[in-house]
Amino acid sequence: MTYRLFIDDIRDPASPDWVIARNSAMAIAIIEANGCPAEISFDHDLGGDDTAMPVVKRLIELDLDAAGAYIPPHFHFSVHSANPVGRENIRALLAQYLVVRLENNQKRDT
Repeated sequence: MTYRLFIDDIRDPASPDWVIARNSAMAIAIIEANGCPAEISFDHDLGGDDTAMPVVKRLIELDLDAAGAYIPPHFHFSVHSANPVGRENIRALLAQYLVVRLENNQKRDT
């Protein structure tokens, strides 16, 4: 199933073709049930103490468990959070993981 995941506790996506998760538990359940989406748009603060960081960490865990084959090669993500620190934390962790994964795949292929 190819889909796009929008994670936000309040806002709605600009177009109706996104699957919406209102909290991290819901986002993780969607990912585990349907596989990795082609695209994710993250909000950081999801109400109370909940954030999207558990989603990022679970996505990385699933990819590591699958030897780098869970997150698709053309995966795209964005962070639409108004929280600048949270936005950078999500961006930095996921982007750095994807860079290291790519480097490891290139080393393995040589």
